[in-house]
Amino acid sequence: MMKTLIDSPPRTIMELYKSLPEGTLVELIENQIYMSPSPLPRHQIVLNEINFQLLLYFKKSKNGMVYISPFDVYLDESGNAVQPDLAVILEVNANEVQPDGHFHGVPDMIVEVLSHGNRDHDRVKKKKLYEKFGVKEYWMVDPETKATEGYTLKNGAYSPLTAETGKFTSPLLGIEINL
Repeated sequence: MMKTLIDSPPRTIMELYKSLPEGTLVELIENQIYMSPSPLPRHQIVLNEINFQLLLYFKKSKNGMVYISPFDVYLDESGNAVQPDLAVILEVNANEVQPDGHFHGVPDMIVEVLSHGNRDHDRVKKKKLYEKFGVKEYWMVDPETKATEGYTLKNGAYSPLTAETGKFTSPLLGIEINL
């Protein structure tokens, strides 16, 4: 006997997104679904280093938390849900993590580690999306060269931060992250 997985077809793109199996590497940006391959080891090494330093920072400061992918961030409930490599949520926004285990709102800071297949996606589509929704600080890190590219939100638009190799300094948190 065949088992039905979906009782009724999804009526919206967001319903379709929410019906996908947990852990699926997929994002919904402006009502378009984008799938990603699993990250390569170098990507994970850089992400783990950033995560480790931020975990130590928040263990001392106790003013927020850091989450790494896969972790759904629902920027709105209609057509924008992303899985950033790393999302910082300050204490003031912590109540936006819902009982379903997902974050419904706008993270304070997002870090994306670039991969061969997602460079334009992170540099263009996601940058515009994060700017539109008001992510205060957005960093992109190239795991090959350790070059960084960062932006801070000023008057609703992103302004570039000082680009460095091997590190980045977060004005929002007041810390330097070494890669």
